Amino acid sequence: MSTVTSADGTLIAYSRIGTGPALVLVDGALCYRGSTPNDDLAKALSDRFTVYTFDRRGRGESGDTAPYDVEREIEDIAAIVKEAGGEVGLYGISSGAALVLEAAHRGVPVKKVAVYEPPFIVDATRKRVPADYQAKLEAATNAGKPGAAIKTFMTEGVGLPALMVVMMRLMPAWPRMKRVAHTLAYDARIMDDNQAGRPLPKGRWSGITAPTLIADGGKSPGWMRNGVAAAAAQLPGARYRTLPGQTHLVKTAALAPVLAEFFAAS
Repeated sequence: MSTVTSADGTLIAYSRIGTGPALVLVDGALCYRGSTPNDDLAKALSDRFTVYTFDRRGRGESGDTAPYDVEREIEDIAAIVKEAGGEVGLYGISSGAALVLEAAHRGVPVKKVAVYEPPFIVDATRKRVPADYQAKLEAATNAGKPGAAIKTFMTEGVGLPALMVVMMRLMPAWPRMKRVAHTLAYDARIMDDNQAGRPLPKGRWSGITAPTLIADGGKSPGWMRNGVAAAAAQLPGARYRTLPGQTHLVKTAALAPVLAEFFAAS
């Protein structure tokens, strides 16, 4: 493990593996180094790239400085990008994908951008996230109830049945998720109003000039794929790719070759 210092003085922990052009991977909600599919993805790409994974602030071995703002996480990515030499490939999944789009839009220097299934809700094919969703997450965190925050995220954010969440409490991963449940409110801030069942604003990521790949899974629900397609339409020239047979829990074996081809191409 190594660390970089973000603009507000927060230490951000990261790992590096492989050789070749620099590639930075950004996790989604509840994930951090050692507990994320991005760890396997880094290993799969390490024969062609120098791959950086990091603990988003408030997670794993990274610090956290109040008050939270999305701009702070963008500064964290910028610090990792600088450490990697600047002008890197940047990839994100789920809410991490939304964060990557925002970082590239706000000027973090990248050569190429790739995202997998940012969970935008842009129509009525899925129930919108409630208007008080973020407030509920923050209230649960402030009350010292990480389990309640996870339940709110899983039922109102992800859309899982409440009974399934009850069963999740018996799984080995539950204590690990509770340790970072306070960051769910951060992800809600990142998603902003892009889960309200309305079309994405035109020009939403007009600041992105780097070649961009936006991907989804062929077996993902229609609302998810509609949101990904809408995001791709916001970026003229973006490549929109569907991975057959994949869901939001995309398999490394299906994703790694697609990313390798995209980031390696001149």
